[in-house]
Amino acid sequence: MNQGKLTLKACLLTGVLIWLPFAVTLWVLDMVISTMDSMINWLPNALQPTHWFGMHIPGSGLVLALLIVLMTGFLAANMLGQKVVGLWEALLGRIPVVKTIYSSVKQVSDTLLSGSGQAFSKALLVQFPHQGVWTIAFLTGKPGAGVAEHLDSDDFVSVYVPTTPNPTSGYFMLVPRSATRELDMSVDDALKYIISMGVVAPASKPVPPPTSC
Repeated sequence: MNQGKLTLKACLLTGVLIWLPFAVTLWVLDMVISTMDSMINWLPNALQPTHWFGMHIPGSGLVLALLIVLMTGFLAANMLGQKVVGLWEALLGRIPVVKTIYSSVKQVSDTLLSGSGQAFSKALLVQFPHQGVWTIAFLTGKPGAGVAEHLDSDDFVSVYVPTTPNPTSGYFMLVPRSATRELDMSVDDALKYIISMGVVAPASKPVPPPTSC
C-alpha cells in the first residue's frame, strides 16, 4: 500500500516537472504577445487588422514590433540613418529627465546587447552577504577613475552579484581581486546555476589523460 502511494506521488511529481516549464513558457509567451498586441491600438483604425480582416489576429502586434525594429536597423545601417539617429539622441539628450533615463538605459543595452559588449566576462566566487558565505558573481570590469582614487588599493574589481531565481536584479560591488575566486565555468552555465537556485549544476569537465613523456 505504501509502495503504491510512493509510486503515485512519484508519478505526480514527474508530471509536474514535465509540464511546469512548458506552462511557464506558454504564460511568458502569452504575456509578451498580449503586450505587443496592445501596440496595434496606436495605429489608425484604417490600418488595424480588425479593419482588414474583420477579426483580431493574435500576434499581429508582435509582428508589427519586429517589423519596426527590423526597419529601424536597416535605416540605421547607412550614413543617413546614422545621422537621423544621432539627431534623435541629441534631441533626447536635451530633455532634463528623459536624458538621464535614456542615457543610462542606452549604456546598459549597448553593453549587454552589442556584438562587442563584454557585460559579464568571468564567473567568480565572492563572499556575500558576509564573510564565510560564498555566492556566484560576475566580473564586469574595473572601478572608474572617480571611484578608484578613493580605494585603498589599485587591485579592486567591479562585480555583479545576481539574485536568484531572477538574475536581472542584484548588487553591484567593488571587491579586492584577492577576495575573489575565478570559477572554471562559462557565464552561461553560471547563469543557469543561479536561475535554477543551485538545482541545475554545471557539468564537470572531463579530466584529460596524463601525457606520456
